[in-house]
Amino acid sequence: MKTILITEFGDPSVLKLTELPTPSPEPGQVLIKIAAFGLNHAEMHMRKGEWAEWMPVSGIECVGTVASCPSGEFELGTRVASLMGGLGRTINGSYAEYTVANASNVVPLGPAAESLSWAQLAAIPESYATAWTCLFRNLELKAGQRLLIRGGTSAFGRAAINLAVNAGAHVTATTRNESRIDALRALGVENVEIEHPILSEHLSKTESKFDAVLELIGNSTIVDSLKLVRRGGRVCLAGFLGGLAPVPDFNPLLQMASGVYFSFFGSFVFGTEEFPLSDVPLQDIVTMIAEGKFKAEPARIFKFGESDIREAHALMERNQAGGKMVVVVEE
Repeated sequence: MKTILITEFGDPSVLKLTELPTPSPEPGQVLIKIAAFGLNHAEMHMRKGEWAEWMPVSGIECVGTVASCPSGEFELGTRVASLMGGLGRTINGSYAEYTVANASNVVPLGPAAESLSWAQLAAIPESYATAWTCLFRNLELKAGQRLLIRGGTSAFGRAAINLAVNAGAHVTATTRNESRIDALRALGVENVEIEHPILSEHLSKTESKFDAVLELIGNSTIVDSLKLVRRGGRVCLAGFLGGLAPVPDFNPLLQMASGVYFSFFGSFVFGTEEFPLSDVPLQDIVTMIAEGKFKAEPARIFKFGESDIREAHALMERNQAGGKMVVVVEE
């Protein structure tokens, strides 16, 4: 099978098209014939040697059809999505024509998936599963609440906006680029703010505090985000668009507001006993997209080839993706 391999750590040129044997699934695993896959910042950090776990074949998510399932959890030919469960981190991932995934990290996409292209479907799994869990589990978001999403123009941010607006929340989103304000408003956000490390000082003059903050910029702004929610409000850290450097000299005693709930969510836990992927209503999300409840189109679509993958990674590195980028393996 054809794969895109990380041959060494470095810039996008280290990604090379290579032939590898098609993997064989064991009981409890599923062989997926990959039709398309989404691209994620984590894979950029893996390519550069900045991630604790990585595999030569990267890729933490995909959509496709079941090619083999020894334990019988899925019928052959079923349209499925797979994400995390070690993909691209402890087992070879989705930058390939086939991948083997743990059955606990594979979900059927449902009948509505037939009306969407593989490229459309590839934009859903990681972004929407993670966004849904952050919003409705960690943040316990309810209709009518005020939500701030820091990093709203990212693929993750756009997914969170779509789900939150559809759920009846009043959403404010941030961006570092003024040219993206109109795109955010088109998604249904009520206010757009230009991102700043001390956003709390600016918003304290114009806004009352939020019920919840979804923090996707990361460690560089999380302390500031803790100042933006009301007593009893919630903050969820789930992204690192601003880099992986740790929070310097963080002292909760001095820097955290009393009565604020602060949590973290990392999608690498999907498929574990405490975080079953079945908890996420992925089929319902696919149905909502198919019915036009909101748009979840990929920002860019690439072919499965060496030059395309390198171009996509270069765009990620320059923060020029403008949303979810996907790679189509099978038309």
